[in-house]
Amino acid sequence: MKNENYFKEYIATIPNFPKPGIMFRDITPTIENAVVFKDCIDSLAEIAKKYDFNKIICADARGFIFGAVLAYELGKDLITARKPGKLPRPGFEFSYTLEYGKNSLVISEGSIKENDRVLVVDDLLATGGSADAMIELVKMSKAIPVAALFYIELPELKGREYIKKASGIPVHSLVQFEGE
Repeated sequence: MKNENYFKEYIATIPNFPKPGIMFRDITPTIENAVVFKDCIDSLAEIAKKYDFNKIICADARGFIFGAVLAYELGKDLITARKPGKLPRPGFEFSYTLEYGKNSLVISEGSIKENDRVLVVDDLLATGGSADAMIELVKMSKAIPVAALFYIELPELKGREYIKKASGIPVHSLVQFEGE
């Protein structure tokens, strides 16, 4: 598994995006480099293999990049948690607060079955809102969230603590940006 500093070289920081005061962590340099992206997926897969699960849930839209490739790599089913209005079938919706606003995630009814074991995957852990929404959608489906896995974590926003307190599941990230 590659170390944190290796991946940090391939994450751009964009100040004041999408609004003043936010330091946006852009994953584009990671996914534009085939070698680095493969190293990222391999590192995430190494962590994921420690858990017993049969499905991965990932959040619209950047989470799809990591979740889809990881599901393919590990041979697991993929559940996409979409923004409202994007799914044609009836579904479950859960609303949450971002560090810069509010949002909701929706999954189609029947995508997750009772007692499925589900790994939560996203590109970034900030306040924990979108991850908690995915965890709640898993629980609404009477399934079991087993762990949460992220490429990037912003520890100062305490998302890890929020998820652990709300759900008790383990949280992992490859890269942490502390007050940078």
